Amino acid sequence: MMDRRRFFSAFVPAAAAAAVPIPASARSLFENAAMRGSIPASEMGVRPGALDDQSRVFQRMLDEAARRDQPVFLPPGDYAVSNLTLPDRLRLSGVPGATRIVYTGNGHLFAGEDCASLSLTGLTIDGQNRWLSDQTQGLIDLRRVASVTIDGCEITGAGKSAIVMERCGGRIERSTLSGAQDHALYAVESAGLTVTGNTVEDCGNGGLLIHRWQAAHDGSFVTNNRIARIGARKGGTGQYGNGINLFRAGGVTIANNSVSDCAFSAIRANSASNMIAQGNTCLRSGETALYTEFAFEGAVIAGNIVDGAANGISAVNFNEGGRLAVIQGNLVRNLSTQGPYPADAPGFGVAITAEADTSVSGNTVEGAPRYGLHLGWGAFLRNVVASGNVIRACGTGIAVSVAEGAGRAVISGNMIADTPNGAIVGYRWSEAVTGDLAIRGAAGWPHLTVERNATG
Repeated sequence: MMDRRRFFSAFVPAAAAAAVPIPASARSLFENAAMRGSIPASEMGVRPGALDDQSRVFQRMLDEAARRDQPVFLPPGDYAVSNLTLPDRLRLSGVPGATRIVYTGNGHLFAGEDCASLSLTGLTIDGQNRWLSDQTQGLIDLRRVASVTIDGCEITGAGKSAIVMERCGGRIERSTLSGAQDHALYAVESAGLTVTGNTVEDCGNGGLLIHRWQAAHDGSFVTNNRIARIGARKGGTGQYGNGINLFRAGGVTIANNSVSDCAFSAIRANSASNMIAQGNTCLRSGETALYTEFAFEGAVIAGNIVDGAANGISAVNFNEGGRLAVIQGNLVRNLSTQGPYPADAPGFGVAITAEADTSVSGNTVEGAPRYGLHLGWGAFLRNVVASGNVIRACGTGIAVSVAEGAGRAVISGNMIADTPNGAIVGYRWSEAVTGDLAIRGAAGWPHLTVERNATG
């Protein structure tokens, strides 16, 4: 039988070895593993930490990698470059947080077009807020790339936008986009684009923008991102300053994002049909937290949290064709009458606004100083149902249009409490004209059905 002391002593060398510092010859173990099958940068004359601009040798390295159809691995260090063209099928990778591409400011940094695929992984890309030419919109500027992969990168200090993609597909994931003077991402005419798991911070005019030149199906996914501190340096009344912004892009899913401290909206969709906004947390928005507006048909806005905004959720502009929405199961609270510009009537401080062919159900609203629900605007009301909502501590619980030409609305089964200006009140535009319909009933207003609401 083996002696117990001899048995345990067999493990001592392994434990001691674990405490010994890794020899210098082994420090490149990660790099060696990453370079298997890759072109090492040093082979092509590209050196980390070189003081001079390496743009010419760097471009030769990229072109040679494309010719061989091999990936390129960059060891830790800084690489000062500019005016690089990304060739088709390029796969450029580095050590996350340690491999830095530093833009020297001579026109553009990375540009690529008419490619089947491009991949950038594990890179820090620093624009240093340097000048970009008039022909360049972003630090990474891509046109007609079928499959883009940007994974585990940090892109900072863009003098314009961090990433611009036109007619591209692919994935942007697990990356940090910060400090862009314009937008973190401007993607137009996308095809199968997924933007997921990223951190977007401190951008001058916008966070993640999904646009199209003409209204059409887009189908992008924007999910699980953290977005914070988005400004509107260019001003306006909502064109800028949004965490996630859709324009004419249909069929986009926006889900499970955390969006805070945007100058205007956390999520804003303009003329974007068949949008889904679900499970997002929208904090401290400067204007309307979650907005679908103008010529849209179809929006599902469900299970979101809005805490702090001038207005909460709006599905509006029936006069421009905006219609057909489901607003369900959202929590909206802590709103303000103060916004980033002087408001048109009826003003800020409204939790949920709907105008046409819309169900508003199962929402919980608290602390909207003007209206909890706002149904219709003047003649622009048609087929709106408000049921099963909990509305508390609002100026008016539910404001519904009774202006000439207003269409039908059903207000049923809501719980309304602590609304000093009335639980359910009819408005002719911005003028209250009916008294409290929860008490008086709606017999004098044949376009309204008001029933089974509890007030107190």
